[in-house]
Amino acid sequence: MRLLENKTIIVTGAGGNIGRSYCRGFLDMGANVVAADLNDISTEAQSWGCDDRVLVVEADVLDQEDCNRMADLAVEKFERVDGLLNNAGFFKSASFGSFMDITASEWDVCYQVNVRGTWQCIKAVYPHMKRQRQGSIVNVSSNTPYKGVPNFLHYVSSKAAIIGLSRSLAREVGPDGILVNTLCPDLIPDDDIIARQGKAADERTVEGRCLKRTQLPEDMVGAAAFLFSDLAGFVTGQSLLVNGGAHFN
Repeated sequence: MRLLENKTIIVTGAGGNIGRSYCRGFLDMGANVVAADLNDISTEAQSWGCDDRVLVVEADVLDQEDCNRMADLAVEKFERVDGLLNNAGFFKSASFGSFMDITASEWDVCYQVNVRGTWQCIKAVYPHMKRQRQGSIVNVSSNTPYKGVPNFLHYVSSKAAIIGLSRSLAREVGPDGILVNTLCPDLIPDDDIIARQGKAADERTVEGRCLKRTQLPEDMVGAAAFLFSDLAGFVTGQSLLVNGGAHFN
């Protein structure tokens, strides 16, 4: 039996490089996937195959009605929601530089997407998971709070908030049979990131790792799948650093 056979997992930010890798990987492991994104990714999703096991939903994580609709459509098609992967985030558009130069508007957008969006998606799936007495929520933080990365204060602090959110929530929803954990990746560059930061940023990051290579989107899939699988049925409130040994928890 495949690791995620018959489980229904919602992936937000499904249209990005990392989101697509999660969706394809979960499908390969037997899951039903609800691919949620701010944009219509129906054409992209067709290339994944498994049409009967994919539901594409346009949803803005900052709109609670969109989040609720996303969860309701998942249940309507697949009858349940076993997992939520809060992958949508504000990163590529975030500016680098002194904390003195961050604008209030960019600070607010960063927290709205990374923290409030995560919270709103959780609120949307919680009633369904509570009714089932089962579910797994995986939030995506970052390796940056552990490193104390400078000149990126709004992003780093918003991702630190996700760790606290996950730990507190794990205690709130544990009595309902719901697990809450956090994934903390290191830098996963794509063409846009390289264009903005240059290859040197990835080279510096690689140098600080035990495993001396660029981190790929596919590197995140196995860790997430484990947390959604029955193998992790007694794991909650934990932060899993998937970073090639860049920093130890």
